[in-house]
Formats: sequence, structure tokens, C-alpha cells
Amino acid sequence: MKITNTTKNIILAHKGVIADSFSSRIKGLLGREALEKSEALVLSNCRQIHMFFMRFAIDVVFLDKDHKVVGLVKNILPFHCSPIFWHAHLAVELPAGAIQSTNTQINDIIKIEA
Repeated sequence: MKITNTTKNIILAHKGVIADSFSSRIKGLLGREALEKSEALVLSNCRQIHMFFMRFAIDVVFLDKDHKVVGLVKNILPFHCSPIFWHAHLAVELPAGAIQSTNTQINDIIKIEA
């Protein structure tokens, strides 16, 4: 799936995957060596993420039910937790540096399409 910041008219990822089952959400990016530049993982029903047992840093964009950005976490390192974003509904995990390189900001609108 393609993930686009429609406010900035820029693509965040060409190869997005949704994790919407219990097992896919628990697994997340565990076991991966990296997240490629054009990849993303979208976690449904997510207000906070953890990086326990991860091997690499990522950026995370938290979206509300209208896909408006309500939280940003840049370069979260392995074995750390993000803050809780109470209004979040989705978390989009991206390669570290993606938030800065796309200038994604709070209140931007993100489109997720198959």
C-alpha cells in the first residue's frame, strides 16, 4: 500500500503493510534487520509503540481516526517506548529520518491506499 502525506504532497512509503491482527501487531518489525527507505508498517488501534528487542531505530507517525497526524516520534531507539498519544488510532512506522526528510508535522493529513 502507498502512504502519502497529502498536506505536503509527498510519498512517505511505496510499500506499506498493515498489521491489524493480534499476532501481526505483536510481531511488528521484530526479527528484521532494517526498514528499507520505501517501506512502512501501519499498526491499527495503536496509541504507543515499544522498541523492545528491536535492532534499529525508526520514526513513528501517529494518526487519529481521520488520518490527521497527532504525534511524531523521531529516531526512537531499540529498547525505548514512545509517549502515549491518547487521540491516536494508527501508528505508521517508517525508516529513521523519514519525518525530517518529508517535513511531516502535527495536523498533516496522511492517506493510506491499497
